[in-house]
Amino acid sequence: MKAKIYIIVFGALLLTTACELDNYNSPDAILTGNIMYNGEAIPVARNQVRFELWQSGYGAPGALDVPIAQDGTYSSRLFTGDYKLIFPSNEGPFKASSDTLYFGVNGNQTMDVQVTPYNMVQNAQFSHSAGTVSATCGVEQIITGPEAKAVERVTLIINRTLFVDANSGEEGSIAQADAADITDLGSLSMSVEIPNDPKKPDENYIFAGIGVKMVGVEDMIYTQVEKITF
Repeated sequence: MKAKIYIIVFGALLLTTACELDNYNSPDAILTGNIMYNGEAIPVARNQVRFELWQSGYGAPGALDVPIAQDGTYSSRLFTGDYKLIFPSNEGPFKASSDTLYFGVNGNQTMDVQVTPYNMVQNAQFSHSAGTVSATCGVEQIITGPEAKAVERVTLIINRTLFVDANSGEEGSIAQADAADITDLGSLSMSVEIPNDPKKPDENYIFAGIGVKMVGVEDMIYTQVEKITF
């Protein structure tokens, strides 16, 4: 008899706990935006550059990690409340305009985050001829003075998917210009052959982008991905 009572009580406790868990609110807002400089989104390697969001008023809060997409956009589900945004030390190929950004969230909203890149690719042009993708561009130094970062290499990357960065994997191919071989950052030319894909012999397009690696900066800055049809 006692065993039955214990089972009934235990079941009631489980039911009560489950109901309490079900009553927790879900995030009620979506925060979206771009990582921006001079009105342009800053492309990075997908899910490699992140920032932290901290919500105030909840005891001992933990950081919410927000990855930046390849095209420089981000999106995060949040609870209504007050937040601060922080880029961890040495995160990203840029400097944030402020060490800490304070803002409030109430419903779905858009917020662009202003940064200043160390260097940027300018006037990127892509072309195709006889199974080869070629690109021309210049690299402009944005941050000067003691915080400036020298260019370590510039890389033309092609891939059969939209994911075009230094981590493209086996489907990607690159052509790289190292600093020692660069005579004029304002005028660069690179080319790479399109690898054969026996699984897709009739595929008539490739995706391409250019990335810049700075000395002492782990994350590269990129151009927006471009689809090349041939």
